[in-house]
Amino acid sequence: MHTTLTIETPGQGLHEITNQVHDAVGALLDRDTSARRSSLCTLFIQHTSASLTIQENADPSARHDLESWLNRLVPERDALFTHTSEGPDDMPSHIKSALTATSLSIPVLDGRLALGTWQGVYLWEHRVRAHSRRVVVHVG
Repeated sequence: MHTTLTIETPGQGLHEITNQVHDAVGALLDRDTSARRSSLCTLFIQHTSASLTIQENADPSARHDLESWLNRLVPERDALFTHTSEGPDDMPSHIKSALTATSLSIPVLDGRLALGTWQGVYLWEHRVRAHSRRVVVHVG
């Protein structure tokens, strides 16, 4: 069972999508109640300049620090980059995506994502401007 979420990002940063994923999983489980007790949710982002992560959802400073750290690690305008036709944030975005994750696996127990108390699911937009991103949600 699967569905695809379309997430509009306002630009670079960690954007929480936990509620959208939870709702999508619930709708999929309503179609097949046999998977409700125990299954696995796989998320996959269909892009090369954004990624997915599970991260703290209580204190926004954790997300800010992660974003700042990754921007220091992979700065824009590196003189060695040759892939620059889409702007100075394009190649850094591809590198950031390669360093992070394009898919996540989350157990589903008793019909709910088995996330910890302070965990949230995030789409990590690596491009500076707003984008429309697709995330495939598969439960099985």
